[in-house]
Amino acid sequence: MTVTSDIKYIGVNDYNIDLFEGIYHVPQGMAYNSYVIIDKKIAVLDTVDSEFTDQWLGNLDNALEGRKPDYLIVQHMEPDHSANILTFMERYPDATVVTSAKSFVMMFHFFGKEITRNRMVASDGVQLDLGNHKLSFINAPMVHWPEVIMTYDSKDKVLFTADGFGKFGALDTNDNWVDEARRYYIGIVGKYGVYVQKLLNKVAGLDIQIICPLHGPVLSDNISYYINLYNSWSTYKPEEEGVLIAYTSVYGNTKKAAMLLETKLRENGYHNIILRDLARCDMSEAVAQAFKYNKLVLATTTYNADIFPPMREFISWLTERYFQNRLVAIMENGSWAPIVGKLIREKFEKSKGIQFT
Repeated sequence: MTVTSDIKYIGVNDYNIDLFEGIYHVPQGMAYNSYVIIDKKIAVLDTVDSEFTDQWLGNLDNALEGRKPDYLIVQHMEPDHSANILTFMERYPDATVVTSAKSFVMMFHFFGKEITRNRMVASDGVQLDLGNHKLSFINAPMVHWPEVIMTYDSKDKVLFTADGFGKFGALDTNDNWVDEARRYYIGIVGKYGVYVQKLLNKVAGLDIQIICPLHGPVLSDNISYYINLYNSWSTYKPEEEGVLIAYTSVYGNTKKAAMLLETKLRENGYHNIILRDLARCDMSEAVAQAFKYNKLVLATTTYNADIFPPMREFISWLTERYFQNRLVAIMENGSWAPIVGKLIREKFEKSKGIQFT
């Protein structure tokens, strides 16, 4: 795939994976993106998962057309992107590795040795001249690992964003970008909103026409839409008016109450309402919906003198990711031990801007 006349896509699709990072269901697979900039000098940006070494090297060879790369830019050290760094350096030992100081430390720990003497430490303000393409680097710590950098190409106005602006799913899927990007962001990056805000401030002055993430499609239309979404997500603001009714039900009675509430809300003019059975749904999707809307209903039971386990897990996912600035209602089915409402409120004690009704 051609991103621009000089920038080629050399990534791969993983159709075999069932759980990304061992926890997120990815029925549409996953893309591991990698890019190469062909200029007077050649830069490769990131590698791919170890399961796809041969395919990736073949893609790289096709893009190089007999030339050799001068640089390997490593933006992120998670194994789905860094697994083939050593393989690359064994094939191209004269190439210079360009990455953050923290990444070089990680490489030693990952591979057990110094992989190259040709190194360039990338940080804010550092530039790399490929000829026509002038690259500048941006520190992006905790988006979502501490070593992350991003890369801006001033010629084609491309921002390479590491795991930022990524989504679940292989590149040939027809799923809705925003739904899978939201689930990806809230699940993986959501805890680090303050660092995303710092990044957005850093890149605010750049003319960005194309975003090249390490997962998901290249973004080239209406860039402000994606940046505005990241601004909302990273400031923990609801995207829109709506109600998520998240419930658990032992014998079906709490479910009936949740469905009755939905009916009553619709009768009173609410239209944007969804229900999720937390014992059966994809937990990461339910969490993403909670962040999407401005109102949340938690309907559950007391169980073993505690919160019913799927609801407890759901709340843990929310609070770990700094869920805030929402109106929350609790439907308590306590039977002979009505304490779950109190326990839920305690779980949100450290959460900002949560109003209970």
